[in-house]
Amino acid sequence: MTILTNDQLGTALHSAVHAVAAACRVTRQVQMAAEKATRILKSDRSPVTVADFAAQAVINHRITESFPAALMVGEESAELLREPGNALLCAAVVDAARRVWEEAAIERVLEAIDRGNHDATAEQYWTLDPVDGTKGFLRGEQYAVSLALINAGEVVLAVLGCPNLSPNHTASFSSPDPQGLIYFAIRGGGAWVTAANDPETTPLRVKPEIGQDTKLRVCRSVESSHTDQDQTARVIALLGGESDTARLDSQCKYAVVARAQADAYLRLPTRSDYTEKIWDHAAGMLIASEAGMTVTDSTGAALQFSRGRELSANTGIVCASPVFHARIIQAIKRLG
Repeated sequence: MTILTNDQLGTALHSAVHAVAAACRVTRQVQMAAEKATRILKSDRSPVTVADFAAQAVINHRITESFPAALMVGEESAELLREPGNALLCAAVVDAARRVWEEAAIERVLEAIDRGNHDATAEQYWTLDPVDGTKGFLRGEQYAVSLALINAGEVVLAVLGCPNLSPNHTASFSSPDPQGLIYFAIRGGGAWVTAANDPETTPLRVKPEIGQDTKLRVCRSVESSHTDQDQTARVIALLGGESDTARLDSQCKYAVVARAQADAYLRLPTRSDYTEKIWDHAAGMLIASEAGMTVTDSTGAALQFSRGRELSANTGIVCASPVFHARIIQAIKRLG
C-alpha cells in the first residue's frame, strides 16, 4: 500500500483520527478506574499498563481493518500478556478493549497487539505509542496516544490524542480536562485541533514572530528519566528564559508548543548512549512543524525517520518557535 496523493492521505487521516479517538476513550476509562493500578515492568524497568496494551490493540485493529496490508511499528508486545502469571492482566486488557471493540476476544486482542512488531524497514509503515507518558498516566495527569504514518523516511500523517489536555491555556496540567483534545496533521497540508467529542476542527498555525517580545517559555517534563533537567535549566538561564512555564509529560509538550502556550520543548539526553524511539516523536514532530514550529535534534539536524525503530542518527530534541530555535541550538553548543 502506497499513500501519496492528498485524497489517499485524507482517507488514511480519517481512519487514524477515529482509531486514536477510540483509544483515547479506552485509556480515559481505564485511568479513571481501578485497572490503572494493574501494571507490570518491562525488561527496561519501565511500567506498562492495561491502557497501553488495550490502546495498541484497538488502534492496530482499526487501522488494519481499513488497510489490511498496513505495517505497524508499536511500542508494546503481547509477549508479557501470554505468560501464565499475567492472566489477570490479560483479561483486564481484553475487557478494556471491548469498550470500543465489542467482538474482541483474547487471541484477537493479542494478535492485534503483535501487529506492531514490524521492524520499520519497509518503505511505508505506521508507528504507534499507545500511551506516551505512562508515568503521567499513572499519576492521573497528562499522557498522549500517538500515531503517525511514515513513507519513504518522511512522516506524512500524524494524530496525537491528548485525553486530559484542556483547550484553556490557563488550566492546570494536573487537572484532567473532561473532554481532551486531538491534534492531527498532514505533511505540507497543515495541522488542526479538535475537542475529543466535537467534530468541529480548528486550524493550528502560529505566527513566525510569536515570542519576539517575550522571554523564552520552555515546556519541561515532570519525569527526568530521559531528559537532563540540569542541562535544560542551564540553557534556559543562558537565554534569560522562564524556568517553569509548563511542566507535563508525554508528547503533549509538542502540542503545548504548537499552540504557542510555550516557546520551546527541549529533550536533552541523560546519557550519551541513549537513542530516541521513533514513536516518541513522529506524531508530535509533524504537528508542531505544520503549526509553524521548527523541530530538530540538539545539534540542529533534521530528525531521521529512515533508520528503523530508533532515531539513531540524532541526539536529543529541540522543538521551538522560529524566533528562539537557532538561539537555543547555539546555547546548547556554547554549553557543550
